[in-house]
Amino acid sequence: MIEVSVYAVLYSLLSRHRIVLLKETHGERYLPIWIGQYESEAIAMRLQGASVPRPLTHDLLANVIAELGGAVQYIVVNDLHNNTFYARIAVVHDGELQLIDSRPSDAIALAVRTAVPIFVEESVMDKAGIVSSPDIRSAKEEEEQGEEEDNLDIFRDFVDTLDLDDLGD
Repeated sequence: MIEVSVYAVLYSLLSRHRIVLLKETHGERYLPIWIGQYESEAIAMRLQGASVPRPLTHDLLANVIAELGGAVQYIVVNDLHNNTFYARIAVVHDGELQLIDSRPSDAIALAVRTAVPIFVEESVMDKAGIVSSPDIRSAKEEEEQGEEEDNLDIFRDFVDTLDLDDLGD
């Protein structure tokens, strides 16, 4: 298994498409996984340290596991079949490890709440992993470019999607 961390939650300004981008802890590959809007918001909110007055679904799941005497140990993205990713949540209960089937987005949202490691099976990373490109900037590179330029990315994305051929004279 390869340990990864949540590198970014990416979204399109023009659609509901969301991607969680996982990065190898000790490597250069990234794993992009398409996820739903609500799961992307749950992951991003937790990574940003935002709090809510009442538990969200993934907070509830963490609370239920803990109240029933279990503990989340790790999550693993364990398979990729027909362009669908699969994951498992590893929970220890009464000294026994249980692997619970999950969507990767839910497992990742739970992992960021319980501060447990996230892993990807080698075969999954081999099938779907990508290497860095100029379109993927590191956090350090973004800091070096400064806040002002980062705020312009939203406008740059919008301008890049304009179809100027449809404009009349």
